[in-house]
Amino acid sequence: MKNRLKVLRAERDWSQGDLAQRLEVSRQSVNAIETGKFDPSLPLAFKLARLFGMRIEEIFSDEDERG
Repeated sequence: MKNRLKVLRAERDWSQGDLAQRLEVSRQSVNAIETGKFDPSLPLAFKLARLFGMRIEEIFSDEDERG
């Protein structure tokens, strides 16, 4: 699954550790989500969406999505 997490985090000048702290997860979890090695649980995806003031679909997209 593709995501805009790294860009959104950088726009706020947050480190992976900063974001991890806000989400109450490990920095390694944030890294794994950003690099596409791990897809977040639905509750974590909703938490990310609330944190960035966006819809989940604005942060995450299916890799097979066209257009």
